[in-house]
Amino acid sequence: MNPTELRAGISLAGVFGLRMLGLFLILPVFAVHAPELAGGDDLTLVGIALGAYGLSQAFLQIPFGAASDRWGRKRVIYFGLVVFAGGSFLAAAATDIWTAIAGRALQGAGAISSVVVALAADLTRDQHRTKVMAMIGATIGLTFALSLVAAPVLYRWIGMGGLFALTGVLSLGAIWVVRALVPDAPPRPAVASPGAASILLDAELARLNLGIFVLHLVQMAMFVVVPPLLVTTGLGVADHWVLYLPVVLVSFAFMVPPILYADRRNRPKPVMLGAVALLLFVQAALALGGSGIAGFAVLMVAFFTAFNILEALLPSLVSRLAPAAARGAAIGVYNTTQTLGLFFGGLLGGWLAKHLGTTEVFVACALLSGLWLLAVTGMRPLPSPVNELSSLTFTIASGVDLDGLREALSGVQGVREAEVLSQERIARLKVVPGQWDEGRVRKLVTGEI
Repeated sequence: MNPTELRAGISLAGVFGLRMLGLFLILPVFAVHAPELAGGDDLTLVGIALGAYGLSQAFLQIPFGAASDRWGRKRVIYFGLVVFAGGSFLAAAATDIWTAIAGRALQGAGAISSVVVALAADLTRDQHRTKVMAMIGATIGLTFALSLVAAPVLYRWIGMGGLFALTGVLSLGAIWVVRALVPDAPPRPAVASPGAASILLDAELARLNLGIFVLHLVQMAMFVVVPPLLVTTGLGVADHWVLYLPVVLVSFAFMVPPILYADRRNRPKPVMLGAVALLLFVQAALALGGSGIAGFAVLMVAFFTAFNILEALLPSLVSRLAPAAARGAAIGVYNTTQTLGLFFGGLLGGWLAKHLGTTEVFVACALLSGLWLLAVTGMRPLPSPVNELSSLTFTIASGVDLDGLREALSGVQGVREAEVLSQERIARLKVVPGQWDEGRVRKLVTGEI
């Protein structure tokens, strides 16, 4: 990676880390703390409080992503971080479960995940994008590990209100990181967006969207029941880090080789199949139960290895497959399904735990993981990275109608990406050398059809 790409990866990973640390600090202790809130003894409401963040994110990821395509990434990130901080401070003042739910929902209204990922994609080349996404994914995992260590201690010192307030402060700190450290994105030509319909109906993007939905549903559903489950085995909340910290760190070591293989060989499908199969195995094993603390630790290593691999692969693939002119919107759709997974994971985990039991939570997660595994089997090979493509520019003849030209060029054999600059009457293409239909392209730009 060049210096700009490295700086972009580190600084944007830092933004994600500051924001996600605040969220993760809540996750290990909220289910245990909730009975102290008025109405907090209802596990369904506890699950909704954990997942409310995801529901409001789901409504706003696409608008935030599209807004960043139009008005710029950094402006939208600043706004979202301020909204997130406001929700944190509201939750800090909560004395009942409904106020906590409202605060969590307002936190989610700062829906900047798609914008940050889109900015990372703007600042990196295709052949290095998986590395940057892995940096962001690894930072998320490290902050999760840190939260598992710090949350019980901080909860004892400053309480749940203090944890939420700290979350707000970290979010405001992320604004400084964006302003001072994140490079500005290069100017992008004003081209017509291909439209939301083409993004939603794209089979490969839909496959990735299903995947991130299932992944975060499983994560959230698990953490409705895992912390109380550990308490019942005799491991107090303050000691959970003794299990989680080495588990997460070991999972990072296991994550690196598959990510490098997928990146260098341009073969993400076998890596994704293996990771989803591992996720399914973990949920099935947890449903069987009776593994003890040592067995649980092994299963958590497997879970976080799969989780970290998929967290790095999925956004990288979305950014590569999405049209350049609608990258923010496409990642917005992706993050919408991600946050819907968070909401429905909390809701499903809480409802199943309340009405059926812990085992049924893991059974439901296993079934959904199996559905995802079937979807991955139909994944098509990816187009070649940009460093294996040729970039070409064509002048569009004056008599050629520009309506529909971008779509027509995109459909030509060997054309991987097409942009049409209306005012300059220029078409910019990325093509596979030796495989693109030059004659068809020239006919389209000259009108000789």
